[in-house]
Amino acid sequence: MNNNIPYGHDKYKKRASLWFESLRDNLCSILENIEDEVIGPNSTSMNAPGRFTSTPWQRRDENSCLENKDGGGGIMSIMHGRVFEKVGVNVSTVRGEFSKEFQDQIPGAAEDPNFWASGISMVAHPCSPLVPSAHMNTRLIITTKGWFGGGGDLTPVFIDEKDTATFHSAYKDACDASDKEYYPKFKKWCDDYFFLPHRNEHRGVGGIFYDSLNSGDWEADFKFTQEVGKAFLKSYPLIVRRHMDKKWTDDDRHAQLIKRGRYVEFNLLYDRGTTFGLKTGGNTDAILMSMPPEVLWP
Repeated sequence: MNNNIPYGHDKYKKRASLWFESLRDNLCSILENIEDEVIGPNSTSMNAPGRFTSTPWQRRDENSCLENKDGGGGIMSIMHGRVFEKVGVNVSTVRGEFSKEFQDQIPGAAEDPNFWASGISMVAHPCSPLVPSAHMNTRLIITTKGWFGGGGDLTPVFIDEKDTATFHSAYKDACDASDKEYYPKFKKWCDDYFFLPHRNEHRGVGGIFYDSLNSGDWEADFKFTQEVGKAFLKSYPLIVRRHMDKKWTDDDRHAQLIKRGRYVEFNLLYDRGTTFGLKTGGNTDAILMSMPPEVLWP
């Protein structure tokens, strides 16, 4: 691996992985606080507020020429609660070699199959159909090249313009602090990416999506990636608290389960993160953490 690239220096990789872990800690803490706060119809659905259960995992890289095959690993944190039917916040730092059939698909891997990747991925599926599902992830990937990627998007069952504005405003502020061109570019990228061609519909109301971010200024790109995580912390808990105590009906629940089917279809058919994880020997349970606990198709 070409460690002359600043993005691949050990000090930068360490800082990024520590940030992803700290963001995980903040997210888990805030979501557990929300579990404590709910007083509406979901407050009696469980005897106690939900709490995260963390499961560490190790990756073995069978493609590597290294004798011990150590490929790093991660921690999968899952919570089932009164507000969140299922929410997962995963962090991982993995390394190894891409398989031959995968090398040409990743920038810089054709020259050298070695890679290093660290990131956080979060998916929330609330109990209430009135609370939107949400997804956020950020990552740093190193081959002979290095780049940041990630974003966040909101998937409501029933679109609420105030929620959409809250979510997008937080991400616009995060983008504008780094580059005024980021928000319109990354918003469109998100709209295009989270689209189901076979149904001719978007998965939700969008957000931002970015990849291959290497401006040549690691500090600037890292700062932006941090702001992406902070924007989610600023906006999504606010949206959850806005609706979590409202009453909902059996018809609302049916609509929610149908909408979750769209979520499953996208993640299994089109999501590049799912493909990346499965093709690089990641933990299958952690990769499929994004799947909702209950779902229906018409």
